[in-house]
Amino acid sequence: MLTHVWGLMAHPHREWKQIKEERETIDHLYAHHVLLMAAVPVISAYIGTTQVGWSLGSGTTIQLSYLDALGAGIVFYVVMLAAVYAVGKVIRYMAKRYPKPPSQSQCIIFAGYIATPMFLSGIVAVYPLVWLCMLAGIIGLCYTAYLLYIGIPSFLNISQKEGFIVSSTTLAFGVLVLEAMLGMTVLLWGYGERIILSIFG
Repeated sequence: MLTHVWGLMAHPHREWKQIKEERETIDHLYAHHVLLMAAVPVISAYIGTTQVGWSLGSGTTIQLSYLDALGAGIVFYVVMLAAVYAVGKVIRYMAKRYPKPPSQSQCIIFAGYIATPMFLSGIVAVYPLVWLCMLAGIIGLCYTAYLLYIGIPSFLNISQKEGFIVSSTTLAFGVLVLEAMLGMTVLLWGYGERIILSIFG
């Protein structure tokens, strides 16, 4: 797992070739990569929201109790796992138009690895400043896009031009998923307690 993480960040072209040759299964991907990497932002946010609290930059800090943060973390974790699967399905849908498309399992595996920078960017949630988390998320998204653009052509055995089209569509869907997750993050980790109190208080 750690070998691929370092490889994707340091020498992605070589790493994509190695990943493609491994013929990995979805079970192995989730057990040795996705489940562990998705825990990075969840654990970081749990520590940040219970020990530091969300800082909105105006002196306002929102801190969650251990139980509230745990519930939010579980939901956020499940959503991230589902998001990887959904992006993989989109790649599979786009790949069907080509002569020798990869299997659905291969597409989900590919999606699991391109999400690596996004998972790593979540570590900044240990000190949950909204602007800092947004900045880290943008950086993670940019590197995810880079991995996607260089990986898709060889992964689907298509030209760079065709790869650009597939990558752009996949990235657009991924951005929508990211925006939904960011919105959920703010609600669950930052304002969830206030919303609940306003409804039932």
